[in-house]
Amino acid sequence: QVQLVESGGGSVQAGGSLRLSCAVFGYTYSSYCMGWFRQAPGKEREGVAVIDSDGRPSYADSVKGRFTISQDNAKAILYLQMNSLKPEDTAKYYCAARQRQRWSLLRLDPTDFGYWGQGTQVTVSS
Repeated sequence: QVQLVESGGGSVQAGGSLRLSCAVFGYTYSSYCMGWFRQAPGKEREGVAVIDSDGRPSYADSVKGRFTISQDNAKAILYLQMNSLKPEDTAKYYCAARQRQRWSLLRLDPTDFGYWGQGTQVTVSS
């Protein structure tokens, strides 16, 4: 059974940093592509960053230069380092997985991802 378990959310002031983690259970981690998504109240879920099985990332324009997605294949853990946080980054952040895809076809589209964690809240105050 596939399980994704996020941790690391919290409350910070604008300009601060947080690191999210996602532990993966139940499948061969390297056979899948991973992503981070977020959903603010009243808004649709949106892609933040995705990474293919070789470690190549793609980012939403809104987080480029501030967020870094990475993974530890051996430990089956996905990370999201978030720096220079802004109030507009406030949302519930979700880890997601999909079967391996070529990086050039990997999209920041939540409908492409079939496995989801329960989410972790990130709140940034001004």
